[in-house]
This record gives sequence, structure tokens and C-alpha cells, in this order.
Amino acid sequence: MNHTWVTVPVGSPFPLENLPYGVFTPAGGGARVGVAIGAHVLDLAAVLADDTFAHGSLNPFMAQGRARWQEVRAAVVRLLTDEAHRPDVEPHLHRLDAVELGMPFEPADYVDFYASEHHAANIGRMFRPGSDPLTPQWKHLPIGYHGRAGTLVPSGTPVVRPSGQQRPSGEGALPGFGPSVRLDIEAEVGFVVGTPSALGTPVPVDDFREHVFGVTLVNDWSARDIQNWEYVPLGPFLGKSFATSVGHWVVPLEALEEARVAPPAREHELRPYLVEKEDWGLDLTLEVRLNGHLVATLPFAAMYWTPAQMLAHMTVNGASLRTGDFYASGTVSGPGEDQRGSLMELSWGGAEPVELPDGTVRTFLEDGDEVTITATAPGAGGARIGFGPVTGRILPAA
Repeated sequence: MNHTWVTVPVGSPFPLENLPYGVFTPAGGGARVGVAIGAHVLDLAAVLADDTFAHGSLNPFMAQGRARWQEVRAAVVRLLTDEAHRPDVEPHLHRLDAVELGMPFEPADYVDFYASEHHAANIGRMFRPGSDPLTPQWKHLPIGYHGRAGTLVPSGTPVVRPSGQQRPSGEGALPGFGPSVRLDIEAEVGFVVGTPSALGTPVPVDDFREHVFGVTLVNDWSARDIQNWEYVPLGPFLGKSFATSVGHWVVPLEALEEARVAPPAREHELRPYLVEKEDWGLDLTLEVRLNGHLVATLPFAAMYWTPAQMLAHMTVNGASLRTGDFYASGTVSGPGEDQRGSLMELSWGGAEPVELPDGTVRTFLEDGDEVTITATAPGAGGARIGFGPVTGRILPAA
């Protein structure tokens, strides 16, 4: 890729090789779609003379399909690399610190998966000691649950501590009720659907790039005590649905070609609909910070199920896709003790408190705590690209 005439600070997550999409509101203006480059965001409606981008959502653009996505990316690269365009383009670059960032897309449906073998095994060891940590179907299909799209919120939105029922303290006692005392994080990666599919028609695993527009970061906040009481027999509900934070920037799949890797080796044969001709494991490195302190570094390449397999499984029964559908990977965890993407794992269910560099100790989140998740990936030409942070601060229960 050519060099850009825009000044890109050293170490910026948004070099020319990235060009993630987001929604921004300039001072005195309305929300619109832009592309991040260095410390700026480019107003696409203005430089492309296309009203598709003059709205506060990526959905109209995503619905146009992959050929249009490629065309726009190529046009933006030309505008940012050819000095001849500079006089016309430069006035439409807005400093990121001078605009307000919002939710990049309008969510349709939301599905959350459970795709990390290390995370699933850790949870299994805690809850089912002495037995197989993985359930029998785990390596045959990507397990997931249907979440609540209405509580997807953009990065920076405060998270109010949820209240709900909790497991009774003893036999014959009523369930407890009150604010969650085991409030947790789940560091995840999310995938945004652009092109819809017809009801009754499964999406083949190798059509992943025809439907998924891009990738963002996710914190699927979890109230473990509420979840523990409610999840048998039907799974996550109120322990998850109070808030899920989504990053401001959606990195297009084309920016992640250099990040593609083979997933972990399979121990047995997969059903044909889950067999990929192309590898869609992704070599992303996530970092989790609690109150500014690094507590975990997570290897997304270790995820057992790939996003293409998740999409194929999500539609194999004929479920349709809509523009704005969103699905997340589930907690990203690796084999090391510092590679666990939730406090449930980092503190081993509260039995091993996490000591922070400032002397404070955490098992689960306290009011006022702020969690920030970032990620980087290899980009074209040896560049390192980033996703921008997803953050949230815990507020006391209502």
C-alpha cells in the first residue's frame, strides 16, 4: 500500500493499512460515517459525495455488499495517497479529539458464542471438578446463545451494576435479591454482518467474507451470581442482558488479510458444513486493563472455532441474516494464567484475588472500576493495526 500524505503518529492504531469505519459527530454537525486515519477521521459523505454516509449508521453502506465495500476502500486509499487530492480532502479531516464517537451500526440480532477451548475448560474445571471440563458437544459445534440487541452500547457508556435473583443461601431458603456482587468482564471480538441472507437458506462457511463486513471489540459484562442461579436449564439471560459494550471502530475484513491463520488442530472430524477451505482464524492480540493496569494479554489465534464457522453454524438451520446482525466470539482466553479474559478465570472464581500494581485487590468488579480492552493485529506491509479501545465504568446499582 502507498504512503499517505496524512501525518500518522508513530504507533497509531489507524495507519493507512487499517482504515476502520465508525460514526462521528463533529462540533455543530450531525452524525455521519467516517474512516479513521492517524489522529483524524475522514468525512466520507463529503469526500465521496455520497449521502449513504451522511447518516449516523453504517447499515445503509453495509447493505450494499462486498463489491461496494471494496470500491469504497480503494477510493479512500486513492484520496489519502495521491497529493493531487489533498486540497479537496484535507478540509474534511476532523481531529478525533474534537468529535464525538457513537455506535457504529444499528444492531439487528445479537448472538454470543463460547468459542475458546481454554475459557470453556477453565469454567468447566471450576463448576464440574473431577469430570471432563468440556461438555460432550463442545468440539462438534460452536455453542452460543441469543442475546439482547437492545442493550448493545457504544464504548464509553457507563454500566449500571445490575440487580437480580441469586442462589439461595441454604436449603429451603428463598432466592436472594439485590445488586450483583460478582460483576465480571468478558473480553471478546465481535463480527458485524453487512449482507443479509434469505430465510431457509444456510450460509456456507466459505461465504463468510460475502456477508461479514468487519470486526470490532466487545466487553460482554456478566453478573456471575445472577447467571449462576438462572442458567440451568436454558442458559444466560439477565446475567448478561443488562449491557454489552461495543467498540467505536469496525475494522474491515480486507484490512485483516495478513492476520489470517489456521485455527487449532481438530481432534476429530467435523460435519461438512463446518469445514473451511480458507482459514479464518485471526492472529489478534487483546489486552485488558483494569483501572489502567494491564491484567491480561489474550491470543485470539487460540480460539477453537473461527468466525466463519460461527456464522455457518448460526445459519445452518435456515436462520436468516439481516444487515446489522452482530455476533461475538465469547471470552478470549489462552493457556497461560495471564491469558484469561474474565475475572472469573483470573481470580479462579474469587478464590485467588488479583493484586493490582497500585496495591488494590480484586476478585470481581467494584463500583467506579473502569475496564479497557484494546487489540492489535498484523496488517499489510508489516504494519501493526489496532481496533481502538472498548471501555466502560461501573456505576452503583439503581
